[in-house]
Amino acid sequence: MAGGPTTQELVAACSAAGALGSFGFAYTQPAEMKRQAAWVRGKTDRPFGINLFVAPQPETIEASAQRAALAAVAGYYAECGLPPPEPVSAPYAPKLEEQMAAVEEIRPRVFTVHLGALPAVEVRKLKALGILLGASATSVAEAKGLESLGFDFVIAQGGEAGGHRGSYLRDPYRSLTGTLALTRLIARAVKLPVVAAGGIMDGAGIAAVLALGAQAAQLGTAFIPCPESGASQVHKDALLRLEEDDTRLTEKFSGKPARGLANRFMREMEDKPQLAFPAQSSITGKLRQASAKAGKPDFIAMWAGQGAPLSRALPAAELIARLEAETVQAIQQLLQGQFHAS
Repeated sequence: MAGGPTTQELVAACSAAGALGSFGFAYTQPAEMKRQAAWVRGKTDRPFGINLFVAPQPETIEASAQRAALAAVAGYYAECGLPPPEPVSAPYAPKLEEQMAAVEEIRPRVFTVHLGALPAVEVRKLKALGILLGASATSVAEAKGLESLGFDFVIAQGGEAGGHRGSYLRDPYRSLTGTLALTRLIARAVKLPVVAAGGIMDGAGIAAVLALGAQAAQLGTAFIPCPESGASQVHKDALLRLEEDDTRLTEKFSGKPARGLANRFMREMEDKPQLAFPAQSSITGKLRQASAKAGKPDFIAMWAGQGAPLSRALPAAELIARLEAETVQAIQQLLQGQFHAS
């Protein structure tokens, strides 16, 4: 949950409560990564994780593409009282090699990557430091690739998942297999432990993926309404108002497909030009910030999975306790043949 929802307070609260809190550090500079990791270690001796995006950045962008992408959002800038958007240049995000050096210095217990894999040499180096390595897979082919590279576990990211699709070997729109089916397919295809992700919001969901062969579940959207979360209030409020799935995939905020709550920007930008990832994030950043500050959902990337209507506004520790109790209850009911919707 890079770009706002992840905070040091949320990570510390989750880890201290018995889950594995994880930093979404994709857009975070190395010095800040180290500062926040140290803060968490000052609050709890429990392990935590770090996640980074490993997709390559475009070296150059043609001037004509810049002009088209800027023109597409110029009206929204004016509507928010912002100066006209300006051309962007590389680097569009923190340098991955510098972030990786910070990970090696921090030595989190767990390190995961998204939007790609790591070279085998990097895998060996990080494992030698005692770090457990995981990565997202949206297909069996990606999972098998991670196994061959020496990763310790694979995250089966189903099509229901909020935020960016982790796809990199296939077209993201062809890699939308649902969490239940994907978890089972990957669990049968590789010998690595599987962590299921996507649309899991309560203990019944956790029990379901465990029954399909996952060793753990990864939840993101469920923690966005927590008071420790750094998501904007308008994002939290929107999640809590949902009665059914109202999410869609969009490339218009960042340049890569990501699932979030449907809003005006997604709808109106659907056929408009955009820049490649992550340059598009640089163009929409000020717009997203202004919209959040004004308390308007129109131009905010409100990432959320399809289980978002099950959101609960609870402190992280209380939510984790509920999830644990619900998981145990669901498993007991299944064993007794008494499971029912609740």
